Amino acid sequence: MKTPTSPQKPRTSQRTTAVGKEAAVQWTHRQAKDLPPTVLDHSEELLKPAPQDASSGMKRAAEAPSAQDYFDYQRDFFERTILFWDTLRQRANNMLEHERVGMPPLLDFKYETLLDARSFERSVNYALLRITEIDGHCWDDCVDSAKPPVIIVDPRAGHGPGIGGFKRDSEVGMAMREGHPVYFVIFFPEPALGQTLADVLHVLRRFVEEVALRHPDNPPVLYGNCQAGWALTLLSADCAGLVGPVVLNGSPLSYWAGESGVNPMRLSGGLLGGSWLAHLTADLGNGRFDGAWLAQNFENLKPEKAIWEKYAQLFSNVDSEQARFLEFERWWNGFYFLSREEILAIVENLFIGNQLEQGLFQICQGCTADLRRIGNPIVIFASYGDNITPPHQALGWIPAVYKDTEDLKQAGQRIVYLTNPHVGHLGIFVSAGVARLEHRAILESLAEIEALAPGLYEMKIDNPSGDPDCHKPTYSIRFEPRQVEDLKTDYPQEAFERVKQVSTFNEALYRAFVSPWAQALSTPWTAQMLKWLHPMRTSRYLLSETFSPWMRGVALLAEPLSKNRQPLAPHHPLIEREREAAGEVTHALGRLREGRDAASEQAFRLMFQNPVLFAGVLGMVGKEGGNGNSVRPNAD
Repeated sequence: MKTPTSPQKPRTSQRTTAVGKEAAVQWTHRQAKDLPPTVLDHSEELLKPAPQDASSGMKRAAEAPSAQDYFDYQRDFFERTILFWDTLRQRANNMLEHERVGMPPLLDFKYETLLDARSFERSVNYALLRITEIDGHCWDDCVDSAKPPVIIVDPRAGHGPGIGGFKRDSEVGMAMREGHPVYFVIFFPEPALGQTLADVLHVLRRFVEEVALRHPDNPPVLYGNCQAGWALTLLSADCAGLVGPVVLNGSPLSYWAGESGVNPMRLSGGLLGGSWLAHLTADLGNGRFDGAWLAQNFENLKPEKAIWEKYAQLFSNVDSEQARFLEFERWWNGFYFLSREEILAIVENLFIGNQLEQGLFQICQGCTADLRRIGNPIVIFASYGDNITPPHQALGWIPAVYKDTEDLKQAGQRIVYLTNPHVGHLGIFVSAGVARLEHRAILESLAEIEALAPGLYEMKIDNPSGDPDCHKPTYSIRFEPRQVEDLKTDYPQEAFERVKQVSTFNEALYRAFVSPWAQALSTPWTAQMLKWLHPMRTSRYLLSETFSPWMRGVALLAEPLSKNRQPLAPHHPLIEREREAAGEVTHALGRLREGRDAASEQAFRLMFQNPVLFAGVLGMVGKEGGNGNSVRPNAD
């Protein structure tokens, strides 16, 4: 396989062509320079710094601060400190209140429940909703019956449902504004007892059948966000002819793909010894896996964003950012559970096994998923600023399933992809600019996509005006043919095969000798205790006055301050110095993270990319006492 130059980076969706190309080309060089956006930058939408007057800022910065400047800054710093801690107090209260009311989906639209799978014969914690109203307009006022329905599915990646529709400018909002009937698949905080991935897929199929019955002339469009993407590909492979195009937004299907030094998350399975740790966590949770662990993994990926920059930005711009911070954190801190069976199937088959693209994912007994069976068009939306699901993982499955472009054409399949040069992972779902341009463009182009001849295409958006709210023909779309062979990436596949071997070995040992004891010692009480002692929760709810009475004093101070607040100008010399100091801390933490990631890469190479060493270690482990024989798995 040939080493890619970051697959098709110049071929990127653009608001303006020149800017898009330049950003895409520079992306690989900015890792150590400006710390690119990530899942925790809240997609630039939530942590946007206050606007500045560049010329006046340079002038003030060149002047020495006066005594009055220091006095004003101290007053402003004190006020921002109180408002900052009051914002964290409100976040804690929101989290606890959301928990008290049962953690309902955070959708900013009125809806009705059509099917609740908890009442099915085989109970599953999923439900199908119909969006009934947007911006005061009901279903009959804004839905065009001639347009296909859209079914949006959010990921079960630790958080609750709602990221696809928790504000007006979202996937739900764009689909409704374009006249599509919109249905939303939600899930509940607690999984049903013994719930499996096969159960979930069977329920999703029933949901699709229900929507198809309601719109017999228009097969529904499936919209999958992040981890929901692989579920919808499995569903599409099983529902030939039942569904229309499937749109995969930031969805990983090739879990081993990625760039060395850029995508370290794919190595974690090997460094942690495989799936046994997820199994232990689920056992200690009394058969449930706490989604807070997945959220913590996301934050650990870029700790300079999670533990510093997110809060530094809030502190610097507390007057303008408080509402958006609280809005997003309400979703981010709502942690849902998966069943033990679900998390093990996900880790073993996807994160470590990479079974999906190989056609080895067994949905249930006698039923194995084959992505070649998907006949409906596939639209893939990825971003080069996304280090959770980089374009390698979103696109790498295509050359694994189809050996070349001719093979794809012979299969009669149409695959369209578009990329954004900079937006972070969550920005694909929550960025207002992305929703108003890229997602609107996808929805407006569904008929054109279905009319394409079989093959691989890149979707290019030319928007000379730069206005994300424009419609065709103000912006234009073209589909440029691409070659499947160009998407092939070179990564140490043999090393990941060895990770799978180690995981299988460790899981067998854990299942035989440790799991029975862990399950015997776990009770609903101990599971609940572990839930509320998780650091992702304690770091939030302990700032509520419910647990910290002194936070009432913060609330009492914040109320009059917010009413009489007179913030300093953003170009104030001491504000400029504060912002520079915060940037230096971010840069230093980024350097530490880069060192950590480099050490992880080296450890992975040492353990799994040396076949002789790997075979030797496993041979020593597998030796039988007394006879000198050893059991050695195939190192390759």
